[in-house]
Amino acid sequence: MSTNPARRNAIEAIASQPRLQGSFDFRNEKIDLIYGQNVFSLDKMEKRLPKDVFKSLKASIEGGITLDAAAADVVAAAIKDWALERGATHYAHVFYPLTGTTAEKHDTFFEPNGNGTLAQFSGKALIQAEPDASSFPNGGLRSTFEARGYTAWDVTSPAYIFDTENGSTLCIPTAFVSWKGEALDKKTPLLRSMAAVNKAASRVLALFGKKHGFISASCGPEQEYFLIDTRLFHLRPDLYTCGRSLFGSKPAKGQEFEDQYFGTIPDRVLACMMETERECFKLGIPIKTRHNEVAPAQFEVAPIYESANVAHDHQMLTMTLLKRVAAKHGFVCLLAEKPFAGVNGSGKHVNWSIGGAGVGNLLEPGHSPHENAQFLTFCSAVIRAVDLHQGLLRASVASAGNDHRLGANEAPPAIISIYLGDMLNEVIEQVKKSGSASSSRKGGHMTLGVDTLPVLPKDAGDRNRTSPFAFTGNKFEFRAVGSAFSVAGPLTVLNTIMADSLDKLADDLAAALKKNSDFNSALQGVLKDILTKHGRVVFNGNGYSEEWHKEAAKRGLKNLRTTPDALPEIVAKSSIEVFERQGVLSKAELESREEIYTHSYVLTVNTESKLVSDIAKTLLLPAALKFAADLTPVEKTKSGGKLRKEVIGLADELASAIDALDAAREVSKSDTHAQAKHSCDKVLPAMLKVRAAADALEEIVADEYWPLPSYQELLFLR
Repeated sequence: MSTNPARRNAIEAIASQPRLQGSFDFRNEKIDLIYGQNVFSLDKMEKRLPKDVFKSLKASIEGGITLDAAAADVVAAAIKDWALERGATHYAHVFYPLTGTTAEKHDTFFEPNGNGTLAQFSGKALIQAEPDASSFPNGGLRSTFEARGYTAWDVTSPAYIFDTENGSTLCIPTAFVSWKGEALDKKTPLLRSMAAVNKAASRVLALFGKKHGFISASCGPEQEYFLIDTRLFHLRPDLYTCGRSLFGSKPAKGQEFEDQYFGTIPDRVLACMMETERECFKLGIPIKTRHNEVAPAQFEVAPIYESANVAHDHQMLTMTLLKRVAAKHGFVCLLAEKPFAGVNGSGKHVNWSIGGAGVGNLLEPGHSPHENAQFLTFCSAVIRAVDLHQGLLRASVASAGNDHRLGANEAPPAIISIYLGDMLNEVIEQVKKSGSASSSRKGGHMTLGVDTLPVLPKDAGDRNRTSPFAFTGNKFEFRAVGSAFSVAGPLTVLNTIMADSLDKLADDLAAALKKNSDFNSALQGVLKDILTKHGRVVFNGNGYSEEWHKEAAKRGLKNLRTTPDALPEIVAKSSIEVFERQGVLSKAELESREEIYTHSYVLTVNTESKLVSDIAKTLLLPAALKFAADLTPVEKTKSGGKLRKEVIGLADELASAIDALDAAREVSKSDTHAQAKHSCDKVLPAMLKVRAAADALEEIVADEYWPLPSYQELLFLR
């Protein structure tokens, strides 16, 4: 009789589950009718607000002009009426603390007035709220007894209705700051960095004689994730506690057949995807793409890119919706960067660019890049920014989870470099040599050899999936961001270092024009200088290769392999200077973040190491010993004796590895940074030794004894 009925019952339940019946049908429910229906968008504002108030609000949204209190009261009344019509009973200021998650405090519209209740919502309630800030991480920015924290309405990100089965809530995206004005969240620095980009880009465009309007950073984050059946998930303490598996032997089949990528989406998964898209559409999230990813049970969703601030808020909402809708379909959505060893992990490719209505995309080449001086100028500013602040960019994607992914042959290396493609790289090389480019490769055409297919345009350079920061035609793709990350941190860094680079470029170009009034000649000199000094960061080859690691070291590029290596870059002198120069984060705010992220790393490793020990002691070792004991009757046979001896040997190895892990974990260090280094260098290797022994046991202990669902079951049963 099986010693593990729960696992067997879960498998049988999955196998016998009825075909899912959909709750909606896109063929009958038109997307254009539901898209944005739960968003208090500009068109709804225009219909519901007096013309002067709408004009004032639009100016605040598009130009950063402060909304006066009288107008705020009118806007609040209009939002309240709209929300009540949509069935909302509460409103919530939604904010993004330094935990990297979404936080919200709900208040009801309804207040007693002596004759029942009356819906109330003032301009003051719209603009500002005061949640208790004492329990959020602040990294030493404030004392424990200082509890005041303020949420401030971000007018650039629209309010929306979030529907649940039992009711609806009006959600107001907000920034979160302390009583002294210090940023306690992810959004405040992002908004500051957006303002810095606008100011710096405007300086450069003015030198080009361009009328430009507001310049904004844009973002389109691709989200990779795993879907695991709920019944199996709840039999894995590592998954439901840490979000990733801490044990699991390699299955007979993984991703080596390469049959999952872009394969036919399973019906149950597709139903989950479609409902997620429907909820996203209601909230105005411009989802464009869905597909199977490389690993079994791995998938991707990607939006059309939009203003970076709104894209961040939408990305946080998308992660929330992925989890909520997955649960309705009997799945758990895993956003960990490396939930399963031996198969690809999950990233979040952040497609980033800057531009505006008056000038278009500033990282969009012309017919050929060398004909487009403006494009080369902004591209050169990117190269300078990434070279000078490569360590800061690496730190922006550092976490215990992402360390398991970065540097492996599935994700970009920890070395930050830029891929430009052959055509653009050729132009850059010419500018470095002479200050100008006289020729460039043409894209040409690709002939497919089949008469029924059209001739397709051919890019002059192939894509490079091994690069952490790649130019992809009209934007840069930051591929090192982790799946569970808020994109606000990487975007804040990109915007800030780009703004600073543009400021330096504007200073140098203005100085050059004083000496040489010929604009093209002056610009060529500035670009040549930038690309000569900072071209080392450009690399078009294989980022996975050992040769690149050696070459990167020769070039002086940083190879920050782990989070404890990378996080000190946040408080490096150059980082503090660039953030303070651009008015995005102060030295104290940066130090707080470095402290919080370091502490989070330690907590993550401590939690996982404790769980490794607990699972091994209470589940895996007893299962192995029970199996060995049951083998006693057949011990005298040749095969039985050999198997029992092997099991007991591995069980002893497992017990010894557990003791070593417990000893390593109990070593205390004087400060958080020393503890992080110890966790990285001592605790993580000790965890891997426990896992190695346990995984070896899983391969020989009879299946009915093993308490944890296997990788084969987790990855393939849907």
